[in-house]
Amino acid sequence: MLAVLAAHTNDVVPINVLISELWQESPPRNARTTTQTYILSLRKLIDAAARQTGVADDAKKVLVTTSAGYQLRVPADSVDASHFERLANVGHRARERQDYAAAARAFAEALSWWRGPALVDVQAGRRLRIYAQRLGEVRLNALDCRIEADLRLGRHHELLGELSAVTAQHPTHEGLVAHLMLALYRSGRRCEALEAYQRLRTGLTEKRGLEPAPALRRLHRSMLSSDEATTDLTETWQATHAVLRRAAPQQRIPADVAAMPWSASLPT
Repeated sequence: MLAVLAAHTNDVVPINVLISELWQESPPRNARTTTQTYILSLRKLIDAAARQTGVADDAKKVLVTTSAGYQLRVPADSVDASHFERLANVGHRARERQDYAAAARAFAEALSWWRGPALVDVQAGRRLRIYAQRLGEVRLNALDCRIEADLRLGRHHELLGELSAVTAQHPTHEGLVAHLMLALYRSGRRCEALEAYQRLRTGLTEKRGLEPAPALRRLHRSMLSSDEATTDLTETWQATHAVLRRAAPQQRIPADVAAMPWSASLPT
């Protein structure tokens, strides 16, 4: 329940949405009462945490009951996903003005807020699964952009170990494989760079029936011909694959759900 409220920080979440997320298609008869009991339990935990930290927060002002549902009212940066989003946006703005040193720092700081897969310790329902999946995609996008910035700064030797590991996890991610190819090529390991391309191509054709993107094929041809221009990263590799969302998603309640007639009298 706390995960759902935090994913919708400062938005009102209808009680029926909470019930759906907690019990999916099989809510118990007393689901509404049990949900209200969970809310009271959360408030007690918030009160206890406030006492331990010396913060004079009233739990009813943090976890608010409204006529439409419940609302978690906290500063946006108190949720890790929002903090990550803010820092990643700093990185994207620096990247757009071609300040790659600032972009690399901002993306690295944003990624430092991740300790593993999003909501890995939550038994997620449909909304939270979508939210976690999208957060994972945005994290991968930030990682892609940070590595690109580091490559532009000439850090190809330092990136080889990280790129080998991340492309093993994401073998058909064209942007990351392009970064690995460039790092290997610049390190004097042209054969390994060409092998990385062949692994990607095999994976794409066998799993998805696709050829690598045109920009990646051009990079491959440049390496085959030992084109000196290959040592310069002149293309934005984000264009070689579907553009991922830049900001951590704020998963909103679907319009059809939000428009439903929720109870107008929830207990406090």
